[in-house]
Amino acid sequence: MKPIRVASYNIRKAIGTDRRRSPERVLEVLSEVDADIIALQEADRRFGVRSAAIPPWLLEAASPYKPVPLDVQADSMGWHGNAILVRKEADIGVHDILHLPCLEPRGAIMAEITLGNAKVRIFGMHLDLSGLWRRKQAAAVIHAAGMRDAMPTVLMGDLNEWSAGRGCLADFARHYDFAPCGRSFHAQRPVAQLDRIMHCAKLKLVDCGAHDSAAARKASDHLPIWAELQL
Repeated sequence: MKPIRVASYNIRKAIGTDRRRSPERVLEVLSEVDADIIALQEADRRFGVRSAAIPPWLLEAASPYKPVPLDVQADSMGWHGNAILVRKEADIGVHDILHLPCLEPRGAIMAEITLGNAKVRIFGMHLDLSGLWRRKQAAAVIHAAGMRDAMPTVLMGDLNEWSAGRGCLADFARHYDFAPCGRSFHAQRPVAQLDRIMHCAKLKLVDCGAHDSAAARKASDHLPIWAELQL
């Protein structure tokens, strides 16, 4: 069976390191990464109607992806900025939003995706800047994943954790394996692994990395990370 390629990308509302908003540039980077399933963070604008940072018509016309339909707000792609994109031929099953304990607005999302003969459950998240709240949020995600029927599971997102293996990383590590994707922040000179991909024991890591290209260094202040996983 062909490995599933997943990715996580904080697109910073499509505002690049040159302070220009360019959803087209984000789609260029996604094309380079060429993942089957992508967890996005900061996928909606922060103020006003919080419309999607990548207009739906542009995503449809210029990419091989469709969003998981969270149906939270008409103009938004995600929930508290979290969104999941999948290839247009993929089947989207059960999907949901997760309310996380928070000091500032935070949430996570979940979707069950079928690609060919492979079915996986995906969690996308963007955790708090506060270490105490990150651990509470990690506990909530771990609990939500554990309450569902057994299924190959991937958790991805911007964990905002600078430590090498403490805090919420240690909490997640008791249940999931980390893909050592490398440094993702700051895009122009990566020094930290703020973005992470984790997977359950039903999935075997084939390869992984941080996607560092000329386009990726301009499209956002985070580099996208990716992993190939085999059922």
